[in-house]
Amino acid sequence: MKWTVNDIPDQTGKVVIVTGGNSGLGYESVKALADKGAEVILASRSLERGKEAKANIGEVKGSITVMELDLQNFDSINAFVESFTKSHNKLDILLNNAGIMTTPYFLTKEGLEGQMGTNHMGHFMLTAKLFPIIRKTPDARIINVSSNAHKWGKMDFDNLMFEGGKDYTPMKAYGRSKLSNLLFTYELQRRISDAGLDIEVLAAHPGGSMTNLARHLEDKWWFKLLLPLAERMMQDAASGALPQLRAATDPGAVGGEYYGPSGFNEISGAPVKVESNARSHNLGDAEQLWSFSEKLTNTTFEIEQ
Repeated sequence: MKWTVNDIPDQTGKVVIVTGGNSGLGYESVKALADKGAEVILASRSLERGKEAKANIGEVKGSITVMELDLQNFDSINAFVESFTKSHNKLDILLNNAGIMTTPYFLTKEGLEGQMGTNHMGHFMLTAKLFPIIRKTPDARIINVSSNAHKWGKMDFDNLMFEGGKDYTPMKAYGRSKLSNLLFTYELQRRISDAGLDIEVLAAHPGGSMTNLARHLEDKWWFKLLLPLAERMMQDAASGALPQLRAATDPGAVGGEYYGPSGFNEISGAPVKVESNARSHNLGDAEQLWSFSEKLTNTTFEIEQ
């Protein structure tokens, strides 16, 4: 049996945050979860684009609230968490979906390399700040969205942030950020399990999905050459969102699992449990990344109360 959006259980009464909910996989996730009755917080760097997305989704069984969240700005993360925790006393699903891909070298507001700063560090800080409310929510889930690109990612703790652009390439930085998503997922689940908490942390990837994530590649000659072939192989954003939706809602999914498409090279197909590479399970790298993440975000991630 192929798992589809129809297999999402009723989400009435659940509170969900989807980062990057205004477009692509995030947009489709917001729509699907709200259609199933959830109260969904559509977190978007642009309040205007978030409101446009909500308007485009239209009527849903649950509700959609648009909130501003810029993962490249610690002040924005703190303001988002403060606002959310004032109005909510639980968080059933945190879907860390937002991401940028293969950008030119740039720095976030706090001076972190852009892709690592957005895709991993911003989500690490957000998760840490929201963890007290997640911890109070029975059967809560945290989902981190990774990518097949984790397979060419490598950790280098001597130059984690490509200081001054040293050794930087857009794809090298993207791969490192997506590998970090998985190292963080597995390490957080280990720490939660050791603490005896009933929180599940899972990861997912969309395979090859037609979203605006590749916009920084559109002017490359090789991208234009390969695009017609890619369009035949890749799936739409609604299909690409299914692995993260399954990780977030399937009653049979458990912490530490990784979901992706079932087809050739995990590019497309129905969402199933898949395996990430050996580097994503490196315990030493996971612990080092955790320490670096706490230091660079100036955040202590408290698991125990």
